[in-house]
Amino acid sequence: MGSEPRWAAVVAIIAALLAGVGGEPDARPDRGPDPTPAGAAGHHLPHHATPVPAAPLRAGERFVTLTMPRPYTPAAPPGGIDEYRCFLVDPELTEPAFLTGSQFLPQNADIVHHTIFFRVAPDDVAEARSVDAGTPGDGWTCFGGTGIRGVDRGQRDLGAAGAWLAAWVPGSGETLLPPKTGYRLEPGTQVIMQVHYSLLATDGRPAGADRSGIQLRLAPGDADLDPLQVTLLPAPVELPCAESESGPLCDRVTAVRDVTHRFGQQSGLVIIGLNLYCNGGRDPVAGPRQHCDQPVRQDGLVYAVGGHMHLLGRSIRVELNPGTSRARVLLDVPVYNFDDQSARELPQPVAVRAGDILRVTCTHDASLRRRLPELRRLPPRYVVWGDGTPDEMCLGFVIWSRP
Repeated sequence: MGSEPRWAAVVAIIAALLAGVGGEPDARPDRGPDPTPAGAAGHHLPHHATPVPAAPLRAGERFVTLTMPRPYTPAAPPGGIDEYRCFLVDPELTEPAFLTGSQFLPQNADIVHHTIFFRVAPDDVAEARSVDAGTPGDGWTCFGGTGIRGVDRGQRDLGAAGAWLAAWVPGSGETLLPPKTGYRLEPGTQVIMQVHYSLLATDGRPAGADRSGIQLRLAPGDADLDPLQVTLLPAPVELPCAESESGPLCDRVTAVRDVTHRFGQQSGLVIIGLNLYCNGGRDPVAGPRQHCDQPVRQDGLVYAVGGHMHLLGRSIRVELNPGTSRARVLLDVPVYNFDDQSARELPQPVAVRAGDILRVTCTHDASLRRRLPELRRLPPRYVVWGDGTPDEMCLGFVIWSRP
């Protein structure tokens, strides 16, 4: 699975793509379309629901709960409304294990936009500890990736196992991986919990503390399980202002500079790199729908597929070999709902071959900006790929194993 880099710039892309993605297959059924004008809008509304109790342990499994060391009060950078904070947590593994499920435990879900969990190999733990120790307070700021070279390097190779273990967005429940599958964890492995805090409701001012955690479901390392991997399918976002909108940020160059100012130079490289990777370096074509094709590099079995966008997302689709006699739709979400971004487990694993094509297509709608309470008071902007709540993403993800 995965693809060979087509330009050197793609290396800069993958390191930063993980700022807003979904996670593992979720056993919950589809909830269906959201009847509101913007099905994605609910993730900044208060979330006070009590987590649903975990499913019973399966044969050989055990629970391990990891939490942040202390409550953390997020603080957005000057002029921003978002903070990405990484925390190093230790499952204290002394023997190999498989991660077979997880349940995020949000302590202050009113400000937790989403969370991603990354595997830190034993050889990379010292670097992670050094970065943590060298940053004031608990954890460290981590826009665009974890900031740990070994972890982010694994995500740049679309054929590698990568470091991704789990993810959560509001509305997600417990994740149970498909039977006979799991993510391999070696002894000494630690976990980075990357939390995207959104302070949109308070215009970037502190909005209380958070001490979230995760409950891992672990199986023995000698269990007869197929090791899972995750391949990311990014596409550009080039969404112009609606016809009724105007303002300085409706200019693309100004909007790209604003994203780079808020999140750093690497964010600008992502925008450039996506255009190189998906559009052959041609001038970006503004419009509500964008797509990107990636060739499959090795044979595999696809178990689940998901997609991620932000508040302006309308629909997302992942296809295998589009436009050919072997065309197949792996994911079709015609009415996107931010509160239901769980990966869809396929009825049966789908075999893919080296040379196949995977395509992700996203549709965004700038008119939603005037209809969503979360965005209505923000200035109109030409929307490109960005880490923040008012920015956008187009990202499919495929969960698979080697046959």
